Amino acid sequence: MTQGPTAPKGRNPVYETARPVRYQVEGPLAWIMMDRPQYHNAQNSQMTYALDDAFRRATDDDAVKVIILGGEGKHFSAGHDIGTPGRDHLVPFERRHLLPDHSDRPGAELLYTREHEVYLGMCRRWRDIPKPTIAMVQGACIAGGLMLAWVCDLIVASEDAYFQDPVNRMGIPGVEYFAHGFELPPRIAKGFLLLGEPMPAQRAWQFGMVNEVFPRDELRDKVRAMATEIATRPRLGNWLTKQALNHVEDLRGKRTAMDAVFHMHHFAHAQNDLMSGSAIANMDAQSMAAANRKEPQ
Repeated sequence: MTQGPTAPKGRNPVYETARPVRYQVEGPLAWIMMDRPQYHNAQNSQMTYALDDAFRRATDDDAVKVIILGGEGKHFSAGHDIGTPGRDHLVPFERRHLLPDHSDRPGAELLYTREHEVYLGMCRRWRDIPKPTIAMVQGACIAGGLMLAWVCDLIVASEDAYFQDPVNRMGIPGVEYFAHGFELPPRIAKGFLLLGEPMPAQRAWQFGMVNEVFPRDELRDKVRAMATEIATRPRLGNWLTKQALNHVEDLRGKRTAMDAVFHMHHFAHAQNDLMSGSAIANMDAQSMAAANRKEPQ
């Protein structure tokens, strides 16, 4: 399932697993489970391309009616990989979009090209899957984890789940798939980004970002029941329903807003490089974790 890297340039990643994503079909349901629990399902490219393979497999299987995305272990996803031995941001992969290889690009062009492919491009691709998708979220759903949850049609969370985008600490105006102003009211979204504090699942539910909240030990069964019910609906009707609501979001400017903020995001990366020599302002996984070590209120 995983598309392996070729001819690494720069630092060689050390993958702790050859299978960062598990795929299982259960009747009409496909379960796609991120499986790097020791790193809280941090997303390197190995995982991202494995997710894309899994989504393609579920899309191509006519017996699959609903796709569920989850994460093994304590947390759904701690975000993009900025600190594990398997971080592979300089490794070329077989690309899924008509974009050049990022790994031999100079300066700001490297991240700009990479994030068009691996972050923004992949998320938009998954949002348009013709089958209903459900994000099953427990524990942390941070930064890049938000992107994965937001591309799904429904988000069902455990009571201990929380959502966070702390990248303003890096001087960056939110993650690449910038849906904040569509998932949350604008003033709430500003606080979410400017303060970067965790938002508990119940509060996210109050704003409509989450569909349902359940105790963690009931989460999988509740998601299974919901997905099984959706699977009884006509296939084309489910697809058209997705298209209709996605179209409404785009009429409200979601895609154009996301394009504009993606460029602001990369201006911030370039500024960080100029000022500190690091596109993420020297905020690695350890320093971000230390800065964000706050329990949700």
